[in-house]
Amino acid sequence: SMGIVGLVWTSCSKKTERLPYLGNIEIVGKDTIYHTVPDITLIDQDSLPLHVSAFKDKVILADFFFTSCPSICPKVKKQMLRLYDRYKDDDRVLFISHTIDQRNDSVAVLNRYAHNLGVDTEKWKFVTGEKDSIYYLADQYFVSVVEDPLAPKGFDHSGRIIMMDRDRRVRGYCEGTDPESVTAFFATIDRLLKEEYNDVGALKN
Repeated sequence: SMGIVGLVWTSCSKKTERLPYLGNIEIVGKDTIYHTVPDITLIDQDSLPLHVSAFKDKVILADFFFTSCPSICPKVKKQMLRLYDRYKDDDRVLFISHTIDQRNDSVAVLNRYAHNLGVDTEKWKFVTGEKDSIYYLADQYFVSVVEDPLAPKGFDHSGRIIMMDRDRRVRGYCEGTDPESVTAFFATIDRLLKEEYNDVGALKN
């Protein structure tokens, strides 16, 4: 019977464990400083400046893409749409897709792209910005993005979909090219939402 007690105990303690924080964690005195995604000025599909800090009350799902990408983007967008369909009525979740092709993906192109996807742009933002800033941002999201003349259409990038908490800390990701990875991600997102909203008292560091 000892074994059973042990099992029950571990499964309970698992539930209260927080999702991990990705990136370097520094301890400064009594404070723990987590890796935080910088609040770079972006421009959305309606030509409006967008700051992630304006969405303090949202969990953010982000990816990096370009509209003419022939290889992985269509697969990733299909998975982003699955996530969007699942969370479109949940006010706590916001989607941001960053273009890495500043030359061709103008605001008008992004606007048309969003329109063609048939999504609500209050809920899912399509953004551009200074090229260097976007590439730096991808790095801060742990997404690899490289200009490569040998890659399809000149860009080589990862299809990761990243999840960020309300303090702009990266808390998880899935591989957007792999539907099973995305299916498993639903549970991770739900866990973060629970952590960020339901158990605020219990879980605040």
